[in-house]
Amino acid sequence: MRDLRDDELAEQISTLRKDLFGKRFANATGELEDTAGVRRTRRELARALTIARERDGAIKQPQNN
Repeated sequence: MRDLRDDELAEQISTLRKDLFGKRFANATGELEDTAGVRRTRRELARALTIARERDGAIKQPQNN
């Protein structure tokens, strides 16, 4: 995921959010057979969001004084 450009990463995040919503909905209605997929998708989304935050500089390194 780190090799993706910013716009591709944003598209990946959007796709993962939609996929996660669909899997949660299917799980709630009892239609989801692969329940572990919810966890995998949630983790992939977290990884993508972490990379996006790192690129935005939201995570600042503490400076030693």
